[in-house]
Amino acid sequence: MSDLRELYQDVILEHSKAPRNYRELPLANHKAEGYNPLCGDHFTLYVDLDGDRVRDISFQGSGCAISKASASMLTQMVKGKTKAEAQELFDKFLQLVKGEGNGNQAELGKLAVFSGVCEFPVRVKCATLVWHTLRAALEGKQQAVSTE
Repeated sequence: MSDLRELYQDVILEHSKAPRNYRELPLANHKAEGYNPLCGDHFTLYVDLDGDRVRDISFQGSGCAISKASASMLTQMVKGKTKAEAQELFDKFLQLVKGEGNGNQAELGKLAVFSGVCEFPVRVKCATLVWHTLRAALEGKQQAVSTE
């Protein structure tokens, strides 16, 4: 279990220090903001949809290592997916970080490193903030998403 914990920490820290797709996306046709007042995480998610498919996605903002790593990995995982596929990934990820999705780890690929978050219930909001923000962006909601 310590090897898994080390992998968890290494991947989270690596994505936090060098987040993927961390930039404004000028051609984005969907955008949403997310805020976690407990932790101070605040992100803007930019999505360029081509019909029903995520052509490109990026984010900007600041937050704790878990929220930033989650945002980085989300952008990698949903690029090229349809809205329905992104929603399915969100549902599985939510189950994982809440400790309810034991069978989903293989289906989540690299996102499985977030399985340890369920041991820290306060951190579930950090890991899921950007996912809720993605849902809002895909649905075209204009109000900011909050974890409260």
